[in-house]
Amino acid sequence: MQRSHCLFTVRPVGFDPVETARLAALLEGAPGAGPLYSCLHADSLQEPDLLVANGDNPLALAQLACRPPDALQPALVVGGRDTTVWPTVTRPLEQQALHARLAELLDTRVHALVQQGVRARRVLAERRRHPRLAPDRETPAFYTRLRRGPVEGTVLIVDQACALRNRVAHVLGPRRIGVEWTDSQAAAVRLCDETPVALVMINTAAPDIEPYALCSSIKAQAGAGRTPVVFMVASSFQYDSARARLAGARGLLETPVAGRHLMLTFQKLLDVPV
Repeated sequence: MQRSHCLFTVRPVGFDPVETARLAALLEGAPGAGPLYSCLHADSLQEPDLLVANGDNPLALAQLACRPPDALQPALVVGGRDTTVWPTVTRPLEQQALHARLAELLDTRVHALVQQGVRARRVLAERRRHPRLAPDRETPAFYTRLRRGPVEGTVLIVDQACALRNRVAHVLGPRRIGVEWTDSQAAAVRLCDETPVALVMINTAAPDIEPYALCSSIKAQAGAGRTPVVFMVASSFQYDSARARLAGARGLLETPVAGRHLMLTFQKLLDVPV
C-alpha cells in the first residue's frame, strides 16, 4: 500500500522542549502506509489540523476545554488521568499507537468536514494572541468592544523576487487590500515609514536581507507598534525564536505554505472578510 501524500500539521500543547522534540520525531517517522505529519513551531501562525496535548499539564487541558464546540481540529491527549473527555494515548509514547489514534481522529475530522459541506471552507482563524484558559463569560458585545481593528494599509512583501507578492495578491483576490513588494531592506524601512503598511512578510531566504535587523528597524518606527511582521521560513533557515521575539516579529509561516493557510493568516492579522 502506498503512503498518503497528504501532510497534516500538529500543534503540541503544554509539552516541554524535550518531549516536544520526541513527539516531532515520532510523528515524522510514520510507520507503514498512512498520513504524514509535521509539528508546527511554537511561533507558527498556521492553523493546525490536529492538536496533541500534555494530559499532565492543567493549562494544556484548560486550552482544550475552551475551544468552540464546532472546532474542526481534533485533539489527542497524551497521558493524564483516564477521566479526560478527549481521546487519549498512554505514556510512554509508542509510535504505532500514536499514529493509530491520529488516523482515527483524522477520520472524525473528514466526516465533520463532509457534514458541514460548504461551511467547512468558512472556518475562522483564532485571532487571540494568547491561549484561552477560561471560558468567555461575558456577552459577545463585551469582547467586541475590547477588540481593536486591524492596522490600515497595504501588505508589504520583502523578497528577492515578486513570486510571493503575486501569490499573496491572488489569495487576497478582490478584497481591497494592496500588496507591495521590494527586494531592498532600506526601501522596506522607508515604505513602512512613509506609507500605511498593515502587514510585513519577510522571506528569510532572500539574500542581502537580515530579517531580525529589518524587523527591529520597522518596529522601532513611530506608529509601527501594531504592524505585524511575519517571517516566511524554509526548513533550511535556522530560526531563532528569542531573536525574532526580541525584534518584535509576530511569528512565522513555514514554507511552502498552502493558500488556505495564507488566507487564515490574513483573517487572523488583517481581519479580512471570509
